[in-house]
Amino acid sequence: MLISLNDITYTVSGKQLNVGDRILDFEATTNIRDNKSIDKTNAKSISAIKTWNLSDVGGAKIISVIPSIDTPVCQMQTRRFNREASTWKNVTVITISSDLPFTQARWCGIEGINNILIVSDYLNRDFGKKTSLLIDGIQILSRAVFLLDRTNKITYVEYVQNIIDEPNYDELKKALGALI
Repeated sequence: MLISLNDITYTVSGKQLNVGDRILDFEATTNIRDNKSIDKTNAKSISAIKTWNLSDVGGAKIISVIPSIDTPVCQMQTRRFNREASTWKNVTVITISSDLPFTQARWCGIEGINNILIVSDYLNRDFGKKTSLLIDGIQILSRAVFLLDRTNKITYVEYVQNIIDEPNYDELKKALGALI
């Protein structure tokens, strides 16, 4: 698959997953933090990294895949899903990027992101490899959105061809309405 970032084209190896496919369980990392210890001025927090698996979460899921939380489009996407997640019942929203868990925790603490899970694929790129979203050469994730049923079967997927574009939220909402 070819994706673009402005005028630069990159290759993403592997076979795209489609509606009806299942996302295999994958291992990522997450940051354990005490939200009460966040100093929003300098984002200090007490934290530690722990292993996280998709199988840790039951029910319907939205996986929002972003290249890096330190970019404006990824921040907009993450804020939007955090806002929407507060209104969605019976669905867990998971944002995944290749950022370090500490970077994710810092940004989420400053921004007050607390309605979604944020996990990192930085350590072994397990998610990127299993979903064919790892961009060759730069080893970050390409932008995508998956809607999964309780068995992790894909009921909606969007691969965003230009990673500076946001996903189609309206189409995802339609698919979510049909699922839950």
